[in-house]
Amino acid sequence: MKTMLLSNAGRAEGAPLRMTERPVPHPGDGQVLIRTRACGVCHTDLHIVEGEIPLPRLPLVPGHQVVGVVEQVGAGTRPGGAGVTRFSAGDRVGVAWLHSACGACAFCARGEENLCDGARFTGYHVDGGYAEYLVAPQEFAYAVPSAYSDAEAAPLLCAGIIGYRALRLCGAAPGEKVALFGFGASAHITLQIARHRGCEVYVFTRSEGHRRLARSLGAAWAGQAGEAAPFPADRAVLFAPSGRLIPEALRALRKGGTLAIAVIHLDAIPQMDYGLLFEERTIRTVTASTRRDGEDLLEAAAQARVRVETEAFPLAEANRALQALKEGQIRGAGVLVLP
Repeated sequence: MKTMLLSNAGRAEGAPLRMTERPVPHPGDGQVLIRTRACGVCHTDLHIVEGEIPLPRLPLVPGHQVVGVVEQVGAGTRPGGAGVTRFSAGDRVGVAWLHSACGACAFCARGEENLCDGARFTGYHVDGGYAEYLVAPQEFAYAVPSAYSDAEAAPLLCAGIIGYRALRLCGAAPGEKVALFGFGASAHITLQIARHRGCEVYVFTRSEGHRRLARSLGAAWAGQAGEAAPFPADRAVLFAPSGRLIPEALRALRKGGTLAIAVIHLDAIPQMDYGLLFEERTIRTVTASTRRDGEDLLEAAAQARVRVETEAFPLAEANRALQALKEGQIRGAGVLVLP
């Protein structure tokens, strides 16, 4: 099978991914073999490829927003092994960032499997969707709503899920004002979910093209960081991996408001005055997501009729897609589309 393989981390401009032929993997007990149809291109992929987060292994196939078709199911032939009962060959499924969790620790028992010390992640600990095939545990795969094409559904599986969790963790309630900092794949989905909940949304982004998209999706206001929005926000979500935006986001919050930071990697946070945190403002980080988040987001997206803006790239142009993402040149979400 064809894969875009990362053997050594490097700048996206240097095209560190190489097209490589590798054997098709075999599904083990409780696993499904999936033929990839589409894989979203995520900022986390960019951080992995450029080595901005520690890499547990190399070589590695990135990609964790995967939509495909079940090609084969694990037989469950080992003593004590489990066969696949949730899916059959031919089913369309999705695979997200969380590949597996131990299921036995205190975090898993509390429904916080995203914090499990034994959690493993797709396209990071195990090979992901920048390939024609991948394997995944049946319990961590999703049924994909029929309302979405393969390319449209792929960004929901991380960009959508993380934004959904961020809204939950920041406590966004109907009627509240929500500020979004950065406006890419995740924010353009989150805006629509927030609007469906009855929130008023304000968007801060440096790109005029992204501001136009935000307004077309229902943003009440769109401007650049540092500009004053018409009203203080009740809640805010930071999607851009830029620490300098944290003070800006806090300035946009009312007393008692909450900022959720929905990135896996953040550059240096500047020194800031305590007054920005004072008056009971709160900062929360968003760490991965749970299966419940994924199931709830897919249901909410279908109910809200979320419009997913995508730009398609063939698998062989994964490096170009990552570079376009890095330069802020993608409208909505970049997606690798396979025949």
